[in-house]
Amino acid sequence: MKNNFFLALLFLVTTNIFSQNTYVFLGSYNRDKSAEAIQVYLLDTLSGNLTKFTSVKNIVNPSYLTVSPNGKYVYACTDTKTPNAGSVSSFEFNTTAKTLTFLNSQRSGGENPVYVSVHKNGKWLANANYTEGSVSVYPLLENGKIDSIAQNFQYMDGSVNKERQTRSHVHSAVFSPKCDYLFLPDLGADKIRCYAFDENQKKPLVETQNPFTKTDLEAGPRHFTFHPNQKWGYCIEEMAGQISAYNYENGILNKVQRIATHPEKIKEGFESSDIHISPDGKFLYATNRGKENNIAIFSIDENGLLKSIGYQSTLGKHPRIFAIDESGKFLIASNVLTGNVIVFKRDFKTGLLKKVGKQIKMQNVSCVQIKQI
Repeated sequence: MKNNFFLALLFLVTTNIFSQNTYVFLGSYNRDKSAEAIQVYLLDTLSGNLTKFTSVKNIVNPSYLTVSPNGKYVYACTDTKTPNAGSVSSFEFNTTAKTLTFLNSQRSGGENPVYVSVHKNGKWLANANYTEGSVSVYPLLENGKIDSIAQNFQYMDGSVNKERQTRSHVHSAVFSPKCDYLFLPDLGADKIRCYAFDENQKKPLVETQNPFTKTDLEAGPRHFTFHPNQKWGYCIEEMAGQISAYNYENGILNKVQRIATHPEKIKEGFESSDIHISPDGKFLYATNRGKENNIAIFSIDENGLLKSIGYQSTLGKHPRIFAIDESGKFLIASNVLTGNVIVFKRDFKTGLLKKVGKQIKMQNVSCVQIKQI
């Protein structure tokens, strides 16, 4: 009897593991409401091929997406790059019905929303607004809808570049590993802003004694990521084409390194964009747009310091966002100007990338997120 019980238990566990699928969510700059503005694909974890799963229309410029921790909801920056507009929208993702259904929208609290993050408890959404330089946070309802804004903070200070830094431009909103702080890289002010985040309060953003970390002048901090060990943080600087590495503890960042995302022969025209770390914590990847259109690859040593080990073309133009799947086996890049999505297989030992599968074409594709459900 005991053997039969354990065999049954093993069957249930393995069935649950293998019943999970890996979904790839694509957002876009798309003003044509008749077009599929958000598309979802199934990733074949053996071949790297992508198979169309579902899509949604009637949405303007869902340029950045994020998926809820339970995989049931998708949140998007919508009405981006639209004068006097900007919103965040929620969608229900049903894997059984193969549907992505619009739920509701809320005003973004500033023009041109560019980044949304969900708290690990699934009850809060944070949004960064680029053009007007602000952050908004919203409660999330149990049915996945976005409630009205709980807090909105606007910033006016800029930095030294008279063309791009006349005022604040918050480019992302990233929760700390424990979700007890929220970090806001501000391209316009050369700052990484920070609030404590109290998930139990109606107004969760709490000012700290260290409200920001100053970056180098004309750095243009854009996106930020934490190492899996929760001790190190890395910020990609769009304007300078650099990555700054920080030791991290309790909301405090202390810089330990600054390294270029490009070869020394490239002296100007930097357009660095996105940054992610492999799940095993051994490699960091960063995208460069502009003249380069590639992924810079770095190894991470035992002290969190980076060493450049190579570059991989994204096989397209303007790679705005990329993502790494939860297994660390695949990296998927989206190229806005060429409208193509490329799947790369990661070498776990070397960190290098190799194209696999067939590319996906999607006009003005701007974002990719991957979720195992």
